[in-house]
Amino acid sequence: MLRMPSCLLKLTRVVLSHKPCALFILIFVFVSFAYIKLYWGIEEDPKSHGPTYSLSAEIGCAHYVPSPLDTAGGPSPSTGNVFFVETSEQTSPSYLFSCSVESAARSHPMSRVVVLMKGLAKGNASLPKHWAFSLLSCFPNVEIQPLDLTEFFSGTPLAQWFQQPQRQQEPHFLHVLSDACRIVLMWKFGGIYLDTDFIVLKNLQNLTNALGIQDDNELNGAFLSFKAKHKFMELCMQDFVQNYNGWVWGHQGPGLLTRVFKKWCSLETIKSMSCRGVSALAREVVYPIPWQNWKKLFEAVTALELQELLKSTYAVHIWNKLSHETKLEIPSHALLAQLYSQFCPATYAKMKQD
Repeated sequence: MLRMPSCLLKLTRVVLSHKPCALFILIFVFVSFAYIKLYWGIEEDPKSHGPTYSLSAEIGCAHYVPSPLDTAGGPSPSTGNVFFVETSEQTSPSYLFSCSVESAARSHPMSRVVVLMKGLAKGNASLPKHWAFSLLSCFPNVEIQPLDLTEFFSGTPLAQWFQQPQRQQEPHFLHVLSDACRIVLMWKFGGIYLDTDFIVLKNLQNLTNALGIQDDNELNGAFLSFKAKHKFMELCMQDFVQNYNGWVWGHQGPGLLTRVFKKWCSLETIKSMSCRGVSALAREVVYPIPWQNWKKLFEAVTALELQELLKSTYAVHIWNKLSHETKLEIPSHALLAQLYSQFCPATYAKMKQD
């Protein structure tokens, strides 16, 4: 019970000897005092503070975040970071964006999962109010940070490229900007880079200095894992500038990585292999569903079929550019729905709620 201060007791005696309207003033003051005490009590409770930002009341962290027992048998602690990058001004993450980050956080409990967002780089003191930010803030290893691109590209061959204003008039600029960010990120900091349309199934830390084959002719940079300052990434930055063509789709992304890997390994055609310390991973490792077959993600599969499909898979690329307008029934036996359910259950619960 809150005790009424002596000053309020004196005030009560004075008020009771005057007009009834004064009684209303007393009640208002007392209620305000009680509210302020209660508010301060909540704010001072250390258990109420989130890891970085305060959380929305609509998200209950305890239900979603794995307990220490859940991760006790997991991989040994790692210093490698997992990175996601949003190069548009977008600050309203989709279900798939949330699932990508959540699944990475669950699969890498001992690693920092860093989400860099260009839309936050304008002096915002806190995250926008959005369910996905609240949900992701429940994971202690997730960090959401602003992305200052001028500072980010400084000290690299891409700094001058980025400063040229005509680049933003090119038809694929946002995608080219994303291609640029990932190779600079790997060269500067190292770790793991993932597009925000991946669902992570297993810990990726043992895939070092690696990228994935998306089909018989080409590599893809939606997943990258490299040590900082690696020569392969340095060559990628050089090729980005020397052979730049922002008007051809994929030329600065899959095309660039394929060109550099072929030179690196003296190859004519792409194949699963490791040479000079860099590995081209077999398609089933991170691209088990070819982009040509993306509709398979929305087809029903049995539990046995799912298990067999993902036996050798570390992560599944959802090909959001192709699939984003396709309606996904929740719940259902569709492959994508089952991936959501198993590997990002918090996001899946929100999808069912909505």
